[in-house]
Amino acid sequence: MIEQFDARGRLRHLITLEGLSKEQILAIIERASSFLREPGQVPACSNSLADRSVANLFFEPSTRTRASFELAAKRLGAHVLSLDISTSSRAKGESLLDTIYTLEAMQCDIFVVRDAQAGVPDYIAEHASGHVHILNAGESYVSHPTQGLLDLMTIRRHKPDTSQLVVTIIGDIRHSRVARSAAQALGILGVGELRLVAPDNLMPTEDEFPGAVLTSDVEKGVTGADVIMALRIQKERMSEADVPNREQYFQLFGLDRRRLAMARPDAIVMHPGPMNRNVEIAPDVADGPQSVIREQVTNGVAIRMAVMEAVGARLTENMEEYAE
Repeated sequence: MIEQFDARGRLRHLITLEGLSKEQILAIIERASSFLREPGQVPACSNSLADRSVANLFFEPSTRTRASFELAAKRLGAHVLSLDISTSSRAKGESLLDTIYTLEAMQCDIFVVRDAQAGVPDYIAEHASGHVHILNAGESYVSHPTQGLLDLMTIRRHKPDTSQLVVTIIGDIRHSRVARSAAQALGILGVGELRLVAPDNLMPTEDEFPGAVLTSDVEKGVTGADVIMALRIQKERMSEADVPNREQYFQLFGLDRRRLAMARPDAIVMHPGPMNRNVEIAPDVADGPQSVIREQVTNGVAIRMAVMEAVGARLTENMEEYAE
C-alpha cells in the first residue's frame, strides 16, 4: 500500500481509511462541517483549487459519488474533467496507465477513481507522477473512504459520542465497500457495538470485521440500535444463483416500521444509495422522520470538498516551493 501522507504529514492520496488517526479523521470532518449551509442558501465556495484540474475516472456506474465529487471540485474553483469511460480510448484497448499518463500530460492534478477491480487506486498511485493525487471513489468491495467519512460525519452530527453507540448495518455485507469503510471509520473513533446483519450467503467472514457481531437475525440486530444502515444487494458482484428473491428478501431482511420500532426511539436511519425501495427499506422509513439519508448526500459534497482541499493545499505549497 502506498503511503497516503508525505514526509510533512500532508495528505497526498486517500486510498483507504486504514492508517488514518482519530485526529486526522476529525480534522477532515471539522473542515467539511464548515462547508455546510442551510437548504436554500448559496453553497459554500472557495478558490483553494483555482487553476487546478480534477479528472473523474469512473469505471463503474455512479450518481451520488460522481456528482458530489464534481460539485465539490467546482465549488473549490477547479477545472473538472468527467471522462465518459464507455467512449474513451480504454474501450479501444488503451491501458489504464496510458490513460493516466495522457491526462497527466494535460496537467491534471487530482484523479478521482472508481473501479470494479480491487487494488486499482493504489496501483495508479504507485505509478503516477509525484505531483499527482489519487482519491479512491469506490474500489470493488474493498474500500470507499469518502463514504466512510461522510457516514461518520452524519452519525456524529446527531450522536457526537460514538463510543457508546450500537450501530447496525443490514444487507449485503459480503460485497459492500460501504460497510468496510464504515467499520474502519467507527473502529478508529471507537464504537460501542457494531452489528452486521445479513443472509448467510451475504455474510462476510469474522476476520474481515474484527470485533463486530455477525447475525442473520434481523430483530436481534436492530433491537436497541442507535444507528441503522440499510445496504442494497450488490447484484453486479454475485452470480445469478446468489441473488435473493426481492419480495422474500424484504420480508426477511427489509427495514420497515415494525423493525425500526425495535431500535431506540431516537435511532437514525441511513442508506448509502442507490435505494431499492421495498427491497432493503420501506418507503415510509426511507422518507420518515428518523431518516438522514438525504443528509448523507449533502455531507458527501462537504467531505469531498474537505479531502480535495487537503490535497490541494499540498499542491499549492509544492508550487510555491518550486517558484522560490
